[in-house]
Amino acid sequence: MPLTERPLPGLGERPFGIYVHVPFCSVRCGYCDFNTYTADELGEGATRASYADTAILEIEQAGRRLTGAPAVDTVFFGGGTPTQLPSADLVRILDAIRRTFGLADDVEVTTEANPDSVTPESLTTLREGGFTRISFGVQSAVPHVLATLDRTHDPAGVPQAVRWAREAGFEQLSVDLIYGTPGESMADWRASVDQAIALAPDHISAYALIVEDGTAFARKVRRGEVVMPDDDETADKYLLADELFSAAGLGWYELSNWAHDEAAQCRHNVLYWRSDNWLGIGPGAHSHVEGERWWNVKHPVAYAQRLAAGESPRHDGETIDAATARVERIMLETRLRTGLGLDSLGTSARAAVPGVVARGLATREGDRLVLTRSGRLLADAVVRELVE
Repeated sequence: MPLTERPLPGLGERPFGIYVHVPFCSVRCGYCDFNTYTADELGEGATRASYADTAILEIEQAGRRLTGAPAVDTVFFGGGTPTQLPSADLVRILDAIRRTFGLADDVEVTTEANPDSVTPESLTTLREGGFTRISFGVQSAVPHVLATLDRTHDPAGVPQAVRWAREAGFEQLSVDLIYGTPGESMADWRASVDQAIALAPDHISAYALIVEDGTAFARKVRRGEVVMPDDDETADKYLLADELFSAAGLGWYELSNWAHDEAAQCRHNVLYWRSDNWLGIGPGAHSHVEGERWWNVKHPVAYAQRLAAGESPRHDGETIDAATARVERIMLETRLRTGLGLDSLGTSARAAVPGVVARGLATREGDRLVLTRSGRLLADAVVRELVE
């Protein structure tokens, strides 16, 4: 269903966020299946120099169609590596969002960054331009693990980047880690967790490495060049991280995310997990507004060409029916520390709850079902039991 010129029903009743996709990377990591490109892959038509202007065209176009949108609660610049763009361009994009939609007084504005893609000057420009939160893609503190992941930064430089961000005045700082890389020992993983905690971030994300079809990493696994760790080892690494994060005062609020307190949680990601409303800006970006979901053309050149011609970059979309919405709510809310509301379950799913609790995978907290630590390791299996 195409976007209309009228406000969409109920748009102002739920939190509203904007995701800005920046598709540029200096090197394409072998494990990554995101919609990202190096400059050499794109060539003319979608350059870093022109990208901010193109994204602003889409923001302005969306503003004419979503005229009932409330002030924006969260903005998240992801990619790719958003800080491959000049900081002034990122600020210009944020300014366009402010002019078009308005920003809430307590707006959260996040950018992802590689530790080697920032300087004291660029971070100061971002902070003064309205960015409140930065998420560094650290992934590992161990050089041979970073090399396997095709990451380019020197782990010794991470504390410096974090210090620069604090000195620039960032209110919130997050660190991203990846565990389960081939060749990563338990000692390697502990070193990465220890370094992340020593950086004193407000928030840490830790994700298990997933081999996605079609990536260079998947081809290496298929050829036997690298061997993925078994599930027990991966689970042990998750448990170690959770134990050390908890001891450092970081509590889990989503399966792969820990924060010092509720104020340090990534509100933008919580918006996704609660199926609130968001607008996606950029090639391949997805949007969701009150049960309507749509996504843009994927290639940056096609995206730029459409907007330059005054056309919508939308590629396709769908209406989410009640049954799909219920399944998605179970899948997403089960991931959260606040748990799954039992009112979302049908009769047969409710009948499965006592068994899940009896096996120690979840506890009842009032009218909500909350995963235990063991249950977090088997979250997908729990969801399958609860989906009729």
